[in-house]
Amino acid sequence: MSNTDSFIEEVNEEVRRERLYILLKRYGWIAGIAILVLVGGTAWNEYRKAQAQNAAEARGDAINAALSVQGSPDARAEALSALAPNGMIEAFMAATEQQAAGDTEAASATLAALATQPEIEPLYRDLAQIKRLSADPTIDAEERALVLAALAAPGAPYRTIARELQALDAIALGETAQALEILQTLLQDAEASTAQRSRIAQLIIALGETPELANTLLGDTSALPAQ
Repeated sequence: MSNTDSFIEEVNEEVRRERLYILLKRYGWIAGIAILVLVGGTAWNEYRKAQAQNAAEARGDAINAALSVQGSPDARAEALSALAPNGMIEAFMAATEQQAAGDTEAASATLAALATQPEIEPLYRDLAQIKRLSADPTIDAEERALVLAALAAPGAPYRTIARELQALDAIALGETAQALEILQTLLQDAEASTAQRSRIAQLIIALGETPELANTLLGDTSALPAQ
């Protein structure tokens, strides 16, 4: 490379540096803000993660402390009830302890409140309704029928359980034929669990249906009692 070429290359390099300096001077503040936003966002994200982890640990410690309360289920139910407003898990546990303590009315009220909270996913609201209807026989018959009709709708997550509860309600009302119709349909329902089918088959037998019919629908005679 000649001296002239070397000189031209050096001048071009100086021009490029000068342009870069001018650009940085004019727009450098934008890059600075972008860096600050990136660093600040990362720090805030880490802070939020730490806060969420601390909150989860504190919540778990509170639940464990409530479950560790010595004495009758009443004491644990009271401790969990104090935590129930903090979350769904606490409310379900409180209802379980209230029911174990024999306080059906309190358990029903806890589950009813849980079933009406819009921020909870429909799956868990439906579960609260199922548990409430199963635990509280004093619920008005008309209300039970309306709630069960919604829970037994096609595609509902607890449809087969709701249908089984409908059959039990029919039995309580003396409507045995309607109950048997529901139960025999459930025995052929692909969504019914093995345990549920076995339970339903035994109920059919208790209602006077022939064991052969129940066994045929169930497809498993080992779980059925001899008549």
